[in-house]
Amino acid sequence: MQPKSNDFTYKLSSAFAFICATFCLLLNATNSFAEKPLPSIDEKYISVKEVNPTRDAGYVVGDILNRSVILEIKKPYELIKESLPIVGYEHRWRGQVSGIELIKINTESKEHSNSVSHEIDLSYQVFTTSRTAKPAILRGEVVKIRNTTNKDVVEYRIPSFNFRVSPLSVYGQVVLKDEMSPFIPPLQLDSGKEMLYLRILIGALALSLFGLLYILGVHAWLPKMGAPFAKAYRDIRKMPSDTASLKQAVSRLHQSINMTAGASVFSHTIDDFLKSKPAFTPMKNELETFFNFSREVFFESGNSTVTKEWLLSLCRKLRDCERGFKPNMGA
Repeated sequence: MQPKSNDFTYKLSSAFAFICATFCLLLNATNSFAEKPLPSIDEKYISVKEVNPTRDAGYVVGDILNRSVILEIKKPYELIKESLPIVGYEHRWRGQVSGIELIKINTESKEHSNSVSHEIDLSYQVFTTSRTAKPAILRGEVVKIRNTTNKDVVEYRIPSFNFRVSPLSVYGQVVLKDEMSPFIPPLQLDSGKEMLYLRILIGALALSLFGLLYILGVHAWLPKMGAPFAKAYRDIRKMPSDTASLKQAVSRLHQSINMTAGASVFSHTIDDFLKSKPAFTPMKNELETFFNFSREVFFESGNSTVTKEWLLSLCRKLRDCERGFKPNMGA
């Protein structure tokens, strides 16, 4: 006859085994229930529009991929917003972390008469690299949708986006001539903006030089450069500085004043001249001084203080007036 302690141990072991088996069965049943996929929503109640990145290759670690998904869900279904992906979630592929992490999500909903459209903006960042280019994927996000009539829950898988991740540096030795492809055109730098700026600067410089030439020029091939005072300035510049030439220069300037006025101008008719030609008003004092010098040269002792340089300065100021410029009174 066996001792009672052995019977107690046997019963205890049997009870423990029964409890463990029951627990395993309950755990498996719970997992099976939890992992049971939800039915997919009928396609007639939902439509999707994707705005994916413009390229699907050439991404390296640290790059960000932005994509927008617009879901339009028809009533009586509604989106369960708690089922949207959360920031910080790392995608997995076959149980391994893919290195693609969701870093930002923005949602905007717009209600229509028989549907609601949800615009979902997603930003993913690449946290993986390799020695060679390798495929990667923005996994199709699964969102849950509720039927507001019977409270049934279904799901919808947003389409995935495939792309390729490139290494930060080339592994091994590269022979450049072997890597050249006849189907890839050479890289060309866009210099359009710089050329536009250069043309603008050249045009501005040309206009500046043209304006300077017009203001300081002494030739007659530009507009108003053949006017009376412009011609007089050119003629007086060519004259010598002796007394006879000084009288000729004064006469030449009188001739230009008369041609501009359309009549003979004297010292007592200067005001009438300025009324008919108001552009010369700033030169009233200089014109009066000129007529005084003219009287000294032709009718007095001849020891006039007028010089060729002063006549040239006066003529240049009168030329500026006839061209529509403000004369430099300090010159």
